[in-house]
Amino acid sequence: MSETPGINRRGFCGAAVAAVAASPLSLRTFAFAERNSSMNTDEKTAIRPFHVNVPETDLTELRRRVKATIWPERETVSDATQGVQLATVQALAQYWAADYDWRKVEARLNALPNFITEIDGLDIHFIHARSKHENALPLIVNHGWPGSIIEQLKIVEPLTNPTAHGGSASDAFHVVIPSMPGYGFSGKPTKTGWDPAHIARAWDVLMKRLGYNRYAAQGGDWGAIVVDQMGVQAPSGLMGIHTNMPGIFPAEIDAAAFSGAPAPTGLSADEKIAYERLQFVYQKGIAYGFQMGLRPQTLYGIADSPAGLAAYFLDHDARSYELISRVFQGQTEGLTRDDILDNITVTWLTKTALSGARLYWEYWGKGYFNVKGVAIPVAVSVFPDELYPAPRSWTEKAYPKLVHYNKLPKGGHFAAFEQPKAFTEEVRAGFKSLRT
Repeated sequence: MSETPGINRRGFCGAAVAAVAASPLSLRTFAFAERNSSMNTDEKTAIRPFHVNVPETDLTELRRRVKATIWPERETVSDATQGVQLATVQALAQYWAADYDWRKVEARLNALPNFITEIDGLDIHFIHARSKHENALPLIVNHGWPGSIIEQLKIVEPLTNPTAHGGSASDAFHVVIPSMPGYGFSGKPTKTGWDPAHIARAWDVLMKRLGYNRYAAQGGDWGAIVVDQMGVQAPSGLMGIHTNMPGIFPAEIDAAAFSGAPAPTGLSADEKIAYERLQFVYQKGIAYGFQMGLRPQTLYGIADSPAGLAAYFLDHDARSYELISRVFQGQTEGLTRDDILDNITVTWLTKTALSGARLYWEYWGKGYFNVKGVAIPVAVSVFPDELYPAPRSWTEKAYPKLVHYNKLPKGGHFAAFEQPKAFTEEVRAGFKSLRT
């Protein structure tokens, strides 16, 4: 693997680079090799190349386990009100066991520059794709749950190479996409404390370790919570954030929605829609959030069963599930069967179902969708099938330095994954005013 331009000035550990280049690390060996306690401080904080190479035996075992799934009876209703439907998961499992090819996405991952570095005692994996354009803006992009860096693969090329994707050289970004602690190829925290505020601080360390003293940040889902925390912390050099799941609900509105109370009087039409959608999320839409927030360690089933993990991941939100269900019925949507399984398979192969779940426990009771107090410049993109469509009125109050607000005609919670073209255009537009 060739070294990414601009990294050497931050000081690679030559011995570590040579060792990795000579023998790409497999998923079975990278955790031990990268966490060797005999490494000195410089080696631990060095930026080391990383290569994905899943042993074929792991893939064979995955297919065997999928085929051996013990299925429950069919749901007793004709819709998804009892959860992910049997027919959807069986269609997914049939494709997963017989036709899905992990090597395709593995090749896509390895075609990008992947690295590992240690921050606060934990290995952090990240993609670092630099633009060829001279004045590209450094951007750290954050995934969420049930996600991974797979969600962002489609936006790397349009952001780094805008002239080939309908943009100009002035739209270019250097893109950094980390795997969150406990997710994908990053290390699994062995102690408590890796909450969104800690992750936010770590991402500032990462960007500055890469030599970026002036940068921007983007996030959705958990990534949106992280970039809000970055905005609250406002480290030097952070120019602004872009979010597609903004924290905009006033505290009293958020509490009322959680309680199940009717919409308060005096809300505008847009505010009432947002309230009702948020209320649905709290009352019907985030059973997984309560489970992981309160008792993540109990979820042994999703660590042991591929089909169980897939069903759990599909049950994120009603609108996303409807889209995914249509995909496995053979319809064409923004996501493909491979997209969906790429994302699930990363978690299965890295054995991060429970380590990822613990992020909910770390943050339990602190508020996902409420105003956080961000005072730096913020860009907001509202996709119609997000958990709630953020009204401009609440968005302007939540983010006093709002530099961009736009409602999109199509797209949902996993916007970068589902609508990469529209998402890329929004990121470009959102940060345009901050480049000068």
